[in-house]
Amino acid sequence: MTVAKRSVLVLDCSEPEALAEFYAGLLGAEVRRCPDPDYVEVVGHDGVRLAIRRDHGYAPPSWPRPDDSQQAHLYILVAAADMDEAEREAVGLGARPVEANDTTGFRDVRTYADPAGHSFTLMAAADT
Repeated sequence: MTVAKRSVLVLDCSEPEALAEFYAGLLGAEVRRCPDPDYVEVVGHDGVRLAIRRDHGYAPPSWPRPDDSQQAHLYILVAAADMDEAEREAVGLGARPVEANDTTGFRDVRTYADPAGHSFTLMAAADT
């Protein structure tokens, strides 16, 4: 018999509730506070599950600079026709673009840093 298990990606930061609110807004999800005040979950309607954990010594990743590793990277799939609107939402919630490539015309992959410095990418997907 196998014990049922679930997995969740956990992002470290200094302010977990603020980062959870960012991702809840970006993903159309809800924030679930846990008994541990240093741990917050973001749960979406389509099975999205993400957790945010307070690290009292948190230092943001420096990606794309080579100073240290990327730590984690999220791909958020978006319908191709909705990429511009998804970008406006992300930036409106506090994301910062991290790519310096040509931004004119259609772009099907766009990379940002969340308010705590973790990178994530909006990526056009035909079946979203």
